[in-house]
Amino acid sequence: MSWVTKTLSSTLGRKLIMALTGLFLILFLTGHVSGNLLLFKNDGGEAFNIYAKFMTTNPAVKLLSYLTYISVIGHVVYSIMLSSLNKSARPVGYSNSKPSTNSSFASRNMGVLGTVVLLFLIVHMQSFWYEMHWGELPIKTYDGEQYKDLFSIVSFAFQNELMVGGYVIAMGFLSFHLSHGFASAFQTLGLNHKKYTPAIEALGKIYSIVVPVLFASMPLYIYFTQS
Repeated sequence: MSWVTKTLSSTLGRKLIMALTGLFLILFLTGHVSGNLLLFKNDGGEAFNIYAKFMTTNPAVKLLSYLTYISVIGHVVYSIMLSSLNKSARPVGYSNSKPSTNSSFASRNMGVLGTVVLLFLIVHMQSFWYEMHWGELPIKTYDGEQYKDLFSIVSFAFQNELMVGGYVIAMGFLSFHLSHGFASAFQTLGLNHKKYTPAIEALGKIYSIVVPVLFASMPLYIYFTQS
């Protein structure tokens, strides 16, 4: 067994993979929410459709997409492995433990929070990602060039109360997941310093609120302006 295999199969190696994939997915979320802000543009979906075509046809972006898929799978698989190891190492909880005072809600429930986010991601990809790639979407023409009208699918979906409510609730779970995962990833990578750690933790808290709120505001905006 090579040193690489030994490292990746160790508890520390698994935590490193969790941290690196988590940070990569945070970068993905940042780019994704930035592009989706085009949904607020009052142009009938033109800017959003042009953006959607660019994101699905540009070679560099497609490569980043594959890295995102790998990161999602790796993050999920290694989280399951680490959770299993933690349970087997401590099959019986401490009788005098006080989890509510020793740790945050998010840190104690990362598995549950992550599972909800994963289920949301599956539904989200089936509703929009799959439709963009293989669905029979209407075609819009801008400046003589044809584009799939993904905006029409998004607009239709977010006129459904259950879809909007589910999306907003899922963003709440994402917020809690990020609130612990952001700073935890830096800590796992050993990027701790009494001078910088408080700033990282503060940035993580801000990020875990701002990004989910922006995502949640999109279906709400469409629902209340186009229903």
